[in-house]
Amino acid sequence: MDKTCIESTRFGRIEVDEEAVITFSQGLFGFEEYRRFVVLCLDEKSPFRWLQSLEEPGLAFVVIEPRHFMPDYAPTISDADVEALQLREDTPYLTFVIVTIPPGKPEQMTANLMGPIIINAATRMARQVIVEDECYSTKHSILQELMKAQPQATEGSHAGPDAQGESEHCHRG
Repeated sequence: MDKTCIESTRFGRIEVDEEAVITFSQGLFGFEEYRRFVVLCLDEKSPFRWLQSLEEPGLAFVVIEPRHFMPDYAPTISDADVEALQLREDTPYLTFVIVTIPPGKPEQMTANLMGPIIINAATRMARQVIVEDECYSTKHSILQELMKAQPQATEGSHAGPDAQGESEHCHRG
């Protein structure tokens, strides 16, 4: 299996399987020249991931699957985006949103729900799309919703080895 290596400024040397590489045909908004990324999971208990560029060692974005704090998030994406990603009804795909964390103020973190990243899980092709739905914003506050969605994350409690699986079930009601 082919491997790709990068010396990232944030995580040091990263070695990834070539099949884990995600390709953005148009790059990300504001970073159009970078096309190859990988999603890194540094903590299995955390819903947060890193979208690390394989072309620019210093370029990495904090991302989260919106289902972790907004289980009913269902953006409408354009037919052109669906076509570009080769999505069909039965195509598995992932949705991530970019998280912004103001320096020193993690409680004020926001997610860009108007510019989600859609990844075709079969082809590993990805695209950041523009959502036309007026109910979503580019700066959706997520901390309170994360706290509501993960009651086991209360002060003084210990998230055990099953915390990842449990968080999948906390979205009911």
